[in-house]
Amino acid sequence: MIVHFIGAGPGAADLITVRGLRLIETCKVCLYAGSLVPADIVASAPKGAKVIDTAPLHLDEIIAEMEAARAEGKDVARVHSGDPSLYGAIAEQMRRLDALGIAFDVTPGVPAFAGAAALLGRELTLPGISQTLIVTRTDGKASSMPPGEDLATLGQSGATLAIHLSVRNLAKVSRELTPHYGADCPVVVVFRATWPDELVIRGTLADIRDKVRKTKITRTALIFVGRVFADNDFDDSRLYAADHRHILRPR
Repeated sequence: MIVHFIGAGPGAADLITVRGLRLIETCKVCLYAGSLVPADIVASAPKGAKVIDTAPLHLDEIIAEMEAARAEGKDVARVHSGDPSLYGAIAEQMRRLDALGIAFDVTPGVPAFAGAAALLGRELTLPGISQTLIVTRTDGKASSMPPGEDLATLGQSGATLAIHLSVRNLAKVSRELTPHYGADCPVVVVFRATWPDELVIRGTLADIRDKVRKTKITRTALIFVGRVFADNDFDDSRLYAADHRHILRPR
């Protein structure tokens, strides 16, 4: 018996990996976060499988379902949104499974920021503009930020930011980043990227809060901040330059 932690991707059912889908198709128990994972994804579970939306369950109840599956000799598909290694709350589940002697593995998924970038048709790293992407969040009800990981500190880098779980904190985002990025720095808020009701709100650090408030979006949105979202006259990468030589393109 094994528990498979599976990344479902950002939303669209056909963005799950082939491996992830095949595992769901073979597991007789499927636990999924129904508030973030489309029902279409877990609909591929085998006939007669026990499929449970864990959104209303607490950690002990989720682990109890995994223990029950072990007692019956059934593998478990534990399906999380995006990639489970990012804000997936899988570490505490894996710690419990280690203590219980229950085997597990992890299948990665397409992270939300990748789905959002694809929707925008944007590269997040442009030559001469930004070569660094910081994936972060702000303080929330679930957890606080460790020392040194506040936006005011991270913003000193000038890197492209992908800020999760923070659409209600846009005032804080703008306040802490404006001194480093400038009030005119582009900001893009992407709501439920790749879902049927996806929505994109574009603005700057100066006006993005007011624009988002008009949409009444309060959750399930990603905030991008950075100059890569401007109409940049950036340099071409040297990777494909005619005079650039490398091991696969010798002189």
